[in-house]
Amino acid sequence: MKPRLLCIGLFAAIGFAADPRSCRCQPDQPCWPTEGQWAALNNSIGGNLVTVKPLARSCHDPNFNASACSVVQTNTYNSTYRSLHPGALQWENWETWPAADEKCYTESPRSDPCEQGRLSLFSAEVRNAQHIQTIVNFVTRHNIKLVIKNTGHDFLGRSSSPKSLQILTHFMKSMSISNEFVPTVPPMSTRPDGVKAVTVGAGVQLGEMYAFLGSKGLMAVGGTFNTVGVAGGYIQGGGHSFLGWLHGMASDNVLEFQVVLADGSLVFANAYQNSDLFFALRGGGGGSFGVVVSATVKVYPDYPLIYATLNYTMDPGTAFWDGVGAFQKHILRLNDHGGSGYYGMVPINPVSSTQNVSAFMSAIAFVNQTDLTTVKELFSPLLSDLKQVIGFEPSFGMVTYPSMSSMYSTVLAGSDTTGTGMRLGSQLVSRDFIKSDNSTRLTRAMSSLNYDPGEAVAGIILTGGQVSKNRNIASALNPAWRDTMVHVIFTRLVSADMTFEEQDAKTANITRREVPMFRSLEHGKMGVYVNEADADEVGFQQSFWGENYPRLRSIKASRDPNDLFIVRKGVGSEDWDNDGLCRLNRS
Repeated sequence: MKPRLLCIGLFAAIGFAADPRSCRCQPDQPCWPTEGQWAALNNSIGGNLVTVKPLARSCHDPNFNASACSVVQTNTYNSTYRSLHPGALQWENWETWPAADEKCYTESPRSDPCEQGRLSLFSAEVRNAQHIQTIVNFVTRHNIKLVIKNTGHDFLGRSSSPKSLQILTHFMKSMSISNEFVPTVPPMSTRPDGVKAVTVGAGVQLGEMYAFLGSKGLMAVGGTFNTVGVAGGYIQGGGHSFLGWLHGMASDNVLEFQVVLADGSLVFANAYQNSDLFFALRGGGGGSFGVVVSATVKVYPDYPLIYATLNYTMDPGTAFWDGVGAFQKHILRLNDHGGSGYYGMVPINPVSSTQNVSAFMSAIAFVNQTDLTTVKELFSPLLSDLKQVIGFEPSFGMVTYPSMSSMYSTVLAGSDTTGTGMRLGSQLVSRDFIKSDNSTRLTRAMSSLNYDPGEAVAGIILTGGQVSKNRNIASALNPAWRDTMVHVIFTRLVSADMTFEEQDAKTANITRREVPMFRSLEHGKMGVYVNEADADEVGFQQSFWGENYPRLRSIKASRDPNDLFIVRKGVGSEDWDNDGLCRLNRS
């Protein structure tokens, strides 16, 4: 029996009422709430407590329902649909529980059993801070594992845990603009000057915020997935953005959080009160310090921009990677002139049952720039070098958008495509490394990965400029971000037709071979983005937060002494198993 199950089973067998020093309470234990207590909880939050069922339940016997299953199958890759469903996450592998051999895939045969997996047993579809406080007090009283789901856009499995109670913040959609926002300050304190800002509720998604701000000629620092939650893990993990070069990371732009703490209190965290929490919530990782009710961030003009794309497709081989190397030799120069964006490679891209090609795609935005001639001149030497090594003219184009909101509504139109099984590996690569003409070593590392069809490696260039200049901001953000040139991320697909053992072997290769290969480029000098990383990251404390981790650990101990808020690879999680169910360290 695996250790985590042994821990749970032992306490169940002896009838022990688990406490915060051992294991979370389980449904077959005397400490578990009675039906009457669950009913009372439901009444206390306006009837918004629901039993969680896996998204694909209607597609499997004995609960098969043809019409309901058809709806699920139609929407299984639709991130908007998945975000509102308490029994779904954006990456379906985090709905499964390999340790208990539990899964419920939409793609699996009807006869396959549908089991709960890592999905919570109940979901509180909260509407306000008081609902959250009620849930926090309830799980504390009964020692139940708590999970916070905003949209389920999480690559590390922090939005799910078995035998738990979920807080679903999806319905907290408030948004308001303040022309002169002043953080809440303690009595008798000097009030700072007002700043133009937007306050967003915990359920607001990036696409919703962009549409709201764009209608008022405004914009805020945000990412490039429509259905990522703004106030959740995105900001709390740091948050990179097209606007980073001009205005820094998303966490740099937060003015205030409203947050429910482990003791059930509702507080404001800003530079003037609860400053320790303010430090931790800006980059310390989502779900580790409290339940954020709202976040207030600076807003800026809805800038115009130039959006440049450069793509090529060719037969797999050395010339393809030579092209990648040629591109990477120019990223520093593009960034120094305000270019921010993405480039990605799919080395084995099936175009038919018998043919694969290798595909390179890039999109670089120049925010608050409108001179196409200048941008074209910036790309000219890159295009020349690229043509020389790949042997043909790559596809290149530029579009001027009148505003960032119009770009987002065009480029990110509709729902994000999710619903597959996905694991990641990543690494931050420094400006000095690229500046020293080490792009060849980076290309070699990328080409040395083992790719299955459809798997990708990408370079994210959303730093430099103000991200680097903001190095004196006191926040939990990994200091390595201030020196980063490119955030490298590679994807690994884990599908429903793979056994858990096959999935484990694939993900183990990420941790044991592929991530160390990238880390060795700079011998551990840099770090990893907490929101886009290996879910089994070794030494995550240093990788995710660097020198900030001891302070974060101290804040955690002070604000959440009983570890109510434990997420996979989050602050303090080293004392718990990966599901946050049983304590491993009684220190």
